[in-house]
Amino acid sequence: MKIIDLSKTIEYNKQDPWFMRIRIKHKAHRQSRSLIRFFLGLPAKLFPKGFEGWADDKIVSMGVHAATHIDAPWHYAPEVNGQPAKTIDQIPLEWCYGDGVVINMTHKADFEEITLADIRENLQQTGAVIQPGTIVLIYTGRDQYIGTREYPMRGTGMSAEATHWLIDQGVKVMGIDQWGFDLPLKYMVQKAKAEGKDDYFWQAHLVGQQKEYCHMEQLVNLGALPPHGFKVAVFPLKIKGASAAPARVVAMI
Repeated sequence: MKIIDLSKTIEYNKQDPWFMRIRIKHKAHRQSRSLIRFFLGLPAKLFPKGFEGWADDKIVSMGVHAATHIDAPWHYAPEVNGQPAKTIDQIPLEWCYGDGVVINMTHKADFEEITLADIRENLQQTGAVIQPGTIVLIYTGRDQYIGTREYPMRGTGMSAEATHWLIDQGVKVMGIDQWGFDLPLKYMVQKAKAEGKDDYFWQAHLVGQQKEYCHMEQLVNLGALPPHGFKVAVFPLKIKGASAAPARVVAMI
C-alpha cells in the first residue's frame, strides 16, 4: 500500500493573511532541565546518562481554518434546513473515511467557477463513479502558491449548483487544494458589489444552509493521485464546539 500525504505542513508563514498566521514556540531539550530539577525534584546528578531533558513545543496561535482542515456544517450557518448544525466534534467518523475520487479542474482559470457541467464532463472522461460515502477531491493545482501572498487571492471555486449535485449523490465530505472552497473572497465581494447580487458571495459554503455536508480546504498533492481507486482518511481534531479542525488528510492506494 502507498500512502500519499494530502496535508500542508503546520508552520509559521509571514505571507499568510495576518489573521491566519500560525505561531509555534519550540523548546529545546535543555530548556526543560529546570522543570525536571525544581518542579519534579530530580537533581541533575541523577539525570540518566546522555539525558539532556525533553524537547517541547507550544502552539501559541492557530485558527482552526489556518492549515489543511475540514469545515463542519456549523461553519456555514447555525442551522441546516431548520435543524441544529453539527460542530466538528459531532461529525460522524464514518463520513471521514471512504473511497476517493479526484475531479481534475486544473484547466479552470482564476476566478472562473466550477460548474456542474465541468464535474460531469470530468467524470465521463475518467470513468470515476460517485456513490454515497465517496470523498470527492477537487484538483485545481493552486497548492503551488502555498507560502506566497498570492495563495488566498488565486483560484477557481465551486459553484452552488455543483456542490448541491455532489451532496445529492450521497457525498458528505469533499475538498479542494486551494485556499478556499469558493472563488477567492475578495473577488466574490467585488463582483457581488459590482453586479448588485445578494446570492453570489460564499455560494458553495452556503449550500450548507440547506444540505448537510463538510468540505476540506488547503489540500496538497492531489496531482499525485489517480482519478479513482484509492481510499481517503480525513480525521479532524476533536475540538469541542468548533466550526472546523485541522486534519492529517491522507490517501491510500
